[in-house]
Amino acid sequence: MSEKQAKPLIPSATIMLVRDGDAGLEVFMVVRHHQIDFASGALVFPGGKLDDGDKAPGIRARCDGAASDDGALALQVAAIREAFEECGVLLARPKGSSDFVSAARLAELEPWRDHLHKGRVDMLTFLEEHDLHLACDTLVPFAHWITPAMMPKRFDTHFYVAIAPSDHVALHDGHESVDSVWIRPDVALADAEAKRRTVIFPTRMNIEKLGRSANVQDAVVAARSNRVVTVLPEMRDVDGVKMLCIPAEADYCVTAERLENIN
Repeated sequence: MSEKQAKPLIPSATIMLVRDGDAGLEVFMVVRHHQIDFASGALVFPGGKLDDGDKAPGIRARCDGAASDDGALALQVAAIREAFEECGVLLARPKGSSDFVSAARLAELEPWRDHLHKGRVDMLTFLEEHDLHLACDTLVPFAHWITPAMMPKRFDTHFYVAIAPSDHVALHDGHESVDSVWIRPDVALADAEAKRRTVIFPTRMNIEKLGRSANVQDAVVAARSNRVVTVLPEMRDVDGVKMLCIPAEADYCVTAERLENIN
């Protein structure tokens, strides 16, 4: 497929929710439904494509720490919405409060997960109905990956890292995802290496980078201090071997991967 024939990019956002476990840093991940047409059956971070409602003109007034750029703000909204839809964690605060919504309040809001997922309401309506503000200030940009031009479906995905509220119980939605787990990065990588889990290349690279941090505080500090470099993998022939190459300045553990090893 030539660049002129490349499919259009789908703006999307992914959130890496982290917490400190007994043995160190853990990240929340879900297993994609096998009937999903992208990364089916794979272990991934919660996330998805932007909805029109994420770009609602009035939503900025309902966001704490909103990005100055409208496009970047829409990505922040999408990341928080997807986390709520897919795993029930809501990075939002009652208006005027510095604390996240409580576990009790979150339980009352549970039906809205399905309403948002099915497009019955948009995020602005949800926030106004319950007088909430999105905690965009808790999202730290972590990575930016663009699906290669030769792929039939292409995403322009922004990754964020955020500390999960301590009293919110993360759980897969049973629709787009069929299982979920809090997992240490090293365990996820070992499972991928042993073929116990399917972990696609971009996810694997970002798990490895996240795993360089010992705890959530280290992860947030590292993300805030690192420059996000856009990664658009390119296929190249290296000594007769087809490789998928990524820029060295993106600071991942590899700069090239055999195409046959890409899930």
